Amino acid sequence: MFRSVDAFLRYFEGVHRRAVRDIGALPPEADGWTPRTGDGERAWSINKLVGHMCGSRLYFASAYLGRGWISPPPPDVSRRELWVPALEASFAEFRELLAGTPDAWLERRIPMIDSDGTLSGWRILMMMVEHDIHHRSQIDTYAGLNGWEVPQIYNRAAETIGALQEQERAKHGVSGPGHPL
Repeated sequence: MFRSVDAFLRYFEGVHRRAVRDIGALPPEADGWTPRTGDGERAWSINKLVGHMCGSRLYFASAYLGRGWISPPPPDVSRRELWVPALEASFAEFRELLAGTPDAWLERRIPMIDSDGTLSGWRILMMMVEHDIHHRSQIDTYAGLNGWEVPQIYNRAAETIGALQEQERAKHGVSGPGHPL
């Protein structure tokens, strides 16, 4: 749980940078790519998913600010070269909307859209982060299925960490065979 809006915004900035990195790395053939099967969200093009990510950030901000669970129209992401600028603009607007809000809002209860329940402000913000990561992962999965390069999340592959396991186990006095990952 976050105790300050500034700390949350710093955290989300890292999540946002990874979305920009991954979506910015997509090749030209990703523009307009759509799954061959599925319906609803499962059949959305990469373009539509990027626009959905942008708009959803502001949907969750609206709820957090007590303005209702209002979905804004998505930005124009009809061409690949618009994807990263749209993500950057949505992040800037999200940050501007939340910057300066009281830290106490992280604890206040917000009515849910589809039930009589409430959620704390920090939980709404984490739902937004989880949603952003979910769709970034969906796009990364599509990239992998198409053989497009998918950036490593922390700039190191499992194989790299696996190759270091024997050395790490020895350093920490852990005996027995290690798992190469």
